[in-house]
Amino acid sequence: MTQEHSSNAVEPIVKQFGAVETAAQPKWLLPVRKAGISRFAELGFPTLRDEDWRYTNVAPIAQLAFRVADPVAVNGAETKTLEDSIFAAMPGHRLVFVNGYFSAKLSSIKPVSGGVRIENLATAIATDSALIEKHLGKYAQTAGNAFAALNQAFFTDGAFIFVPQGLEVAETVELIYISSAKQNGEVILPRNLIIAEANSKLTVVESYLSTANVAYFTNAVTEIVAGDNAVVEHVKLQDEALNAFHVAAIAGEFGRTSHTRVHSFALGARLSRNNIRVKLAGEGLESVLNGLYLTRGEQLADHHMIVEHAEPHCASHEYFNGILDDKSKGVFHGRILVREIAQKTDAKQTNKNLLLSDDATADTKPQLEIYADDVKCTHGATIGQLNDESIFYLRSRGLGTDTARRMLIHAFAGEIIERIQSETVRTAIDKLVWDRLEANPHLANAK
Repeated sequence: MTQEHSSNAVEPIVKQFGAVETAAQPKWLLPVRKAGISRFAELGFPTLRDEDWRYTNVAPIAQLAFRVADPVAVNGAETKTLEDSIFAAMPGHRLVFVNGYFSAKLSSIKPVSGGVRIENLATAIATDSALIEKHLGKYAQTAGNAFAALNQAFFTDGAFIFVPQGLEVAETVELIYISSAKQNGEVILPRNLIIAEANSKLTVVESYLSTANVAYFTNAVTEIVAGDNAVVEHVKLQDEALNAFHVAAIAGEFGRTSHTRVHSFALGARLSRNNIRVKLAGEGLESVLNGLYLTRGEQLADHHMIVEHAEPHCASHEYFNGILDDKSKGVFHGRILVREIAQKTDAKQTNKNLLLSDDATADTKPQLEIYADDVKCTHGATIGQLNDESIFYLRSRGLGTDTARRMLIHAFAGEIIERIQSETVRTAIDKLVWDRLEANPHLANAK
């Protein structure tokens, strides 16, 4: 897509912002939205000439007839999708959004105390605007991210989770986004804000599902703040329709001696992109970023990640595995950025890609950008097919060739799944990935 074509796609979207300007909202929010639409108009949709997008062509998204999805009356299709979800039986708090709008009918939020808040963002903005103003848009950078800017301008609703200092939310908080788009070009714009103050503990699962298979577009942003010594685990599952498009940003800022785990599982959508950027903003913290992508057909799954070490004595570990079949494509761009002050950094980054067919491809670009001189940083990437020696080893133990191949593939996925700390979430994800792999007719015949 040329820059001219990008401009042609941007102008109709900018014109639609007029409806946002006239909508009822707090005074502070409109300038935030205006800054978003201005930045989007300035940047336009990224093209293959942009280094950060050289392997992912978003022209099909730019060519959609952009229209913010409308609220819909919840019916049997949404209920069934929810019931079929892998998290359907999971105890805990559940916020459900349909087309990006909160559905009280499908949600289930248990009573909380001590100032803990689990609610939809639109309600939070209306009832406690000052707290939201302090954080919203402060972590998800729009400077080089047109999609984050677009979300900032148009977001409809999402989740707001606030855990005050010293408190723990014992049960998992589920955020379930269901698309009921009926027409090509419908756009769903969720916005999540998660704040866990010092010495708090929280587990959040964010999943994206669909009832229909049209070329709709989900553009989501999640901002996560972990205070000093907080323990936060965030699991994102993207399992949208195979004609859909999904672009998301996960932005985090983590405090001193905190422990955070951010997981991304990309299974659905024709094209998906997860932009993950976290700032390690306090000494002595540990952060794990962990992801798995399964692609088939002509799917493309892209993870673009920046981990900024901004303080000394921090540890970060990034592990991303891809299992690619048919003519699908996996993209990984990971950068560890170590500021001059961040001495004694311990950072490790790996990306492994398993190709199940000769036509599948992977592009991987792990990077280190280091300005400190007393650090321990490593990175690496692999692209290949199943190891013949490993297959031979298993066969020598009495296993058949097909069984050996399946075991190796499941183990490859299991490396990522086992890093989920929440047992209930880990079990659910493990079953989903197992079933999805077993449903692949090429699994036993993998190269």
